[in-house]
Amino acid sequence: MGKLTKKYKEATLKIESNKFYSLSEASQLVKKISYSNFDASVDIAVRLGVDPKKSNQMVRGVVSLPHGTGKDVKVLALVTPEKEQEAKDAGADFFGLNEYIDKIKSGWTDIDVIVTMPSVMGKLGPLGKILGPRGLMPNPKTGTVTMDIAKAVSEVKSGKIDFKVDKEGIVHAAIGKVSFAPDKIEGNAREILSTLIKLKPTSAKGVYLKSVFISSTMSPSIAVDSKSLIN
Repeated sequence: MGKLTKKYKEATLKIESNKFYSLSEASQLVKKISYSNFDASVDIAVRLGVDPKKSNQMVRGVVSLPHGTGKDVKVLALVTPEKEQEAKDAGADFFGLNEYIDKIKSGWTDIDVIVTMPSVMGKLGPLGKILGPRGLMPNPKTGTVTMDIAKAVSEVKSGKIDFKVDKEGIVHAAIGKVSFAPDKIEGNAREILSTLIKLKPTSAKGVYLKSVFISSTMSPSIAVDSKSLIN
């Protein structure tokens, strides 16, 4: 751990304290401060001026990142037999119904996203305690409960992510990998920020984008000048 701490300190020294970086600068700097020996994930954390306890200030949505997430997203399509080929052709890693419901009941959750059909949702109720805490429960609002299984699978595979403000008023999202070019990290960050701005609740008062931080896995966070973004 001492070695990691030393590298963390070295990374911290590359960030000017009390400085708010432009999105472009932060997208370049995050590549320089990443010290993991794997292709680390680049994450954005946005603190919003909302009260998530109020139902009319719950910010959630989906965004298609223009440059994808860089992650191989494992998709399970819980579908009836006539939809299995459609799911397979669209690139679903797993597809079927009862056998996978039984696997999940046994504790299997080695997937990133589940897409399903409206007629199947009734079978997923008993799985709520397993899927809910892991953010795996399909939802019509995020496009993962649909009759167009092919579209849902291909969108998720190509970089569509869903996000939701947590109880602290923060939205966390993965926006790429440190191997991405800075302009791709910036492009993905701008896409999610512009989506968040469009979703500003009418009842939210005061500053909406309170703070924006970009970091990579295990790296320190870089403060982004949120005032330079549309508030």
